[in-house]
Amino acid sequence: MGIRITVVQGDITEQRVDAVVNAANRGMRGGGGVDGAIHAAGGPEVLADCVRRFPHGLATGAAGWTTAGLMPARWVIHVVGPNHRAGETDRSLLLSCYSGALAVADELGAGTVAFPLVSAGVYGWPRADAIAAALEALGSTPTSVVEARLVAFDAAAHAEIGAALSGRPGS
Repeated sequence: MGIRITVVQGDITEQRVDAVVNAANRGMRGGGGVDGAIHAAGGPEVLADCVRRFPHGLATGAAGWTTAGLMPARWVIHVVGPNHRAGETDRSLLLSCYSGALAVADELGAGTVAFPLVSAGVYGWPRADAIAAALEALGSTPTSVVEARLVAFDAAAHAEIGAALSGRPGS
């Protein structure tokens, strides 16, 4: 049986899953949006682990993990999405964030993973394509992850993801 993709509206830092995915920047030292929220909720251990594990940051499209610190999840899987506003429009880098996160989840033994819409916030990736890319990568990447939970910050994103999910074959 393949991965079950679900959608919820809420705060990714409060998800009771094995791992949450952080839409990080290349520097891996915290930032705004999801990245800032995860660092704030996880506490100083998340940043300390980022500094230790990623002394030179992480490349766009790459994935790596740290502790989740004070969050209910056990791990944070950090991915660096392409910055559409800065001209990074290679969709394969966006797909790589999801497939890379699943590969890291498999290495960790994580069965449940909560994802934001990578690059759809401050990085300006068009939301409809960000949703399509997430569903494409999550639905086609071989993994032992049982549930990939897309966490929508607001009602509009929740409705759009839900509509895209209901239109998928097999849903």
